[in-house]
Amino acid sequence: MARMREPRFKKCRRLNLNVCGHPKAMKRAEKAGQARDRKKLSEYGIQLLEKQRLRGYYEVMEKQFYRYFLRAMKDEQITGTALVRMLETRLDNLVYRSGYATSIRQARQMVGHGHILVNGKRITIPSYAVLPGDVIALTEKSQSIQLFKENFLSRGASYPYLSKDEENYATTLIRNPEREEIPIEIQDHLIVEYYSKFI
Repeated sequence: MARMREPRFKKCRRLNLNVCGHPKAMKRAEKAGQARDRKKLSEYGIQLLEKQRLRGYYEVMEKQFYRYFLRAMKDEQITGTALVRMLETRLDNLVYRSGYATSIRQARQMVGHGHILVNGKRITIPSYAVLPGDVIALTEKSQSIQLFKENFLSRGASYPYLSKDEENYATTLIRNPEREEIPIEIQDHLIVEYYSKFI
């Protein structure tokens, strides 16, 4: 399975945006970005950069990302909003948002290694689409792993579309998130404009 293996901090500096969420990710960004800032981006370059930023947030490969875009075009919602919502409700991302993991990469590994249940069933597909009402939880065996327990109890911001049950180490997706509730700095329309050139 193809995965993004690029160093996270280097990727953040290249995109000039903290897409990995680490507090130290942009520490060296000022020096690294000086030469890049002198070069003015074209309209196409701006659109491409925004697309790469969104991919960076969710660590999705280009081929899969394009499939998400095609699905979003068929959605009744605005295409950009539908695209972001689909990415936000991926299982690996919600495992990260819930606080089980400290990064999207760790969340993906947890899912792949079978530590996560959805509605009581073990799911090992990181791109699994979580639906409103679905309950994400640690397996009984994984609840004994101190790292996962500490992460879940100490991490994870409060999101209005998620409900955490700390006693059972579970999280419920109450409803689909609204666009303004999703904590990413992306101009969705630029991504739609980018792909419209190729469709």
